[in-house]
Amino acid sequence: MARIDVPLDRVGAGFTERRDAWWIAPAVSFTVLASFVVYATWAAFQNAHYHFGSYLSPFYSPEIFGDSPHALLGGKPAFWPDWVPFSPALLILPFPGLFRLTCYYYRGAYYKSFWADPPSCAVGEPRSTYLGESTFPLILQNVHRYFLYAALVFLVILAHDVWKALWFADPATGSVHFGIGVGTLVLLTNVVLLSGYTLGCHSLRHLAGGVKDALSGRPVRRRAYDCVSCLNRGHMRWAWLSLFGVALADLYVRLCSMGVVTDLRLIG
Repeated sequence: MARIDVPLDRVGAGFTERRDAWWIAPAVSFTVLASFVVYATWAAFQNAHYHFGSYLSPFYSPEIFGDSPHALLGGKPAFWPDWVPFSPALLILPFPGLFRLTCYYYRGAYYKSFWADPPSCAVGEPRSTYLGESTFPLILQNVHRYFLYAALVFLVILAHDVWKALWFADPATGSVHFGIGVGTLVLLTNVVLLSGYTLGCHSLRHLAGGVKDALSGRPVRRRAYDCVSCLNRGHMRWAWLSLFGVALADLYVRLCSMGVVTDLRLIG
């Protein structure tokens, strides 16, 4: 495909005739996204306090290798280099992380807040040409549809974690019984928010029915398309709520494991 470099009118970075507080939205986006990246990176390298009883932090799920009872294949794998700090989260977070990084909504959010591309509508930006996403590295954003498949698998895994969070061991007898704790609801809320975000994905909307010229003769595809479209209309809201939800779920499990918070048992 031919590429056209479109020259931009140079009016100076940040120059605008707007009189509203246009800078608030990109400033808030920058603060929240940067804070999440810092917290998630710190939590991933901690390799501690990521499980509590039947609760497992979504940052570490599924725990393929690890030291907790939730680990599927035992401890640190033999192939892991000794000079690289090991954490089960390092095998997991790249998939949901790259799903968010390449998300159509988040692109607009961090293009404005981190790259000033542009900072906001009708505001001068610090560059003279516009290349779009046709060149490296932004052309890699096209992998978003493939990370969608991984995100759908993670929804099933996290839903199974909620199921496991419904069963509690009695320390006196060792028996396992049904129950609902505050942590169960926290993990459940995280799955609901992530489902709203993932199932409203633009790429999933295209897979559900956008690839067809007409859906009138395909009632199942039409229903799926309408359902995804319904969630897609609130994609921005789901994106932010699910970001807070997954961080809160990790924080809650972490605080319970550290003994800072006592998990209240609501049932059982």
